[in-house]
Amino acid sequence: MHDHEHHDEERRDHGSKHGGHGHPHPHEHTDDHAAGHSHLHGVVDPEIAASNRGLWAIRWSFVGLFITAVLQIIIVYLSNSIGLLADTIHNFADAATAIPLGIAFLFTRMKPTSRFPYGYGRVEDLAGMAVVRIA
Repeated sequence: MHDHEHHDEERRDHGSKHGGHGHPHPHEHTDDHAAGHSHLHGVVDPEIAASNRGLWAIRWSFVGLFITAVLQIIIVYLSNSIGLLADTIHNFADAATAIPLGIAFLFTRMKPTSRFPYGYGRVEDLAGMAVVRIA
C-alpha cells in the first residue's frame, strides 16, 4: 500500500498493462518491457547470472569440490574405504555440475541476436537438465 495519490488515468493505464500491481513508475510502460527495467518471473535475472560475481562463485565452487575429491582419492587409496569412495564419486559429480552452469552463465552474457531476439537466458533451463543428468 502506498501513501501517495494516483491520478485515475495513470492508475487505469498502469493497471491495464501490468495487471494492476499498484505502484507508479517514472516512465511510460509498453508491452515489450523495454522501459528501463524487467519483469522476469521464474528465471534467474540474467544480470545476476552473467555477473562476474556469479561466475566467480561457480569457479570457486568447482575448484573446492574438485580439490576435495582429489584428496579423498588419496585417502581412499590408503584406507580402501568403500564408503569414502562413494562420497568421492559424489563430490566429482557435484564439481561437474558447475560446468554446465558456468557455460549457461557465459551464454547469458551474450547480446540478443536476430535469431535469438530475447537473448540466451533460457540456456539456464538446458543447464538445469544437464545438472540433473550428472547428479
